[in-house]
Amino acid sequence: MRLMPSFVLSGLALVAPAALYAQQPNDAQIAAIVVTANQVDIDAGKLAESKADNAQVKAFGRQMVTDHSGVNKQATELVTKLGVKPEDNATAQSLKSGGADNVKALSSLSGAAFDKAYIDHEVAYHQQVLDAVDKTLIPSAQNAELKALLEKVRPAFVAHLEHAKQVQQALGR
Repeated sequence: MRLMPSFVLSGLALVAPAALYAQQPNDAQIAAIVVTANQVDIDAGKLAESKADNAQVKAFGRQMVTDHSGVNKQATELVTKLGVKPEDNATAQSLKSGGADNVKALSSLSGAAFDKAYIDHEVAYHQQVLDAVDKTLIPSAQNAELKALLEKVRPAFVAHLEHAKQVQQALGR
């Protein structure tokens, strides 16, 4: 699988979920990608909850923790029901590594710089995850229930992207 490079946004590494386009993942790999992508946003959201200065950024981080934890719960319940064991893969590993790099970079920031970097990353990350969901994950899902779950949670990712853009605009970007 050819991985697309991560890129830097406001000094923060952002893993390109476009790496998902290089090969069609199987359902077990999709499960691992979904759980990892959500966990990445949960980890960043927890940091924003504790570190953000701006109330909107703090609230957005809290929402990411709540919403993405809910998606992970649904995904875990589904794969358990289906007897599918999430299969680690290069894309999930790349997402995990990029998420850790993002949290590390964010941890070194404070105040308005943290708020701006966090929300800028969230806008870019949600756009890329939506692209991956639309172009790779949904089309590649073979199990009807897995595909239905991806289609069901897609509107939440759209709402997160729009919310992040609103917060970004409020911060004066």
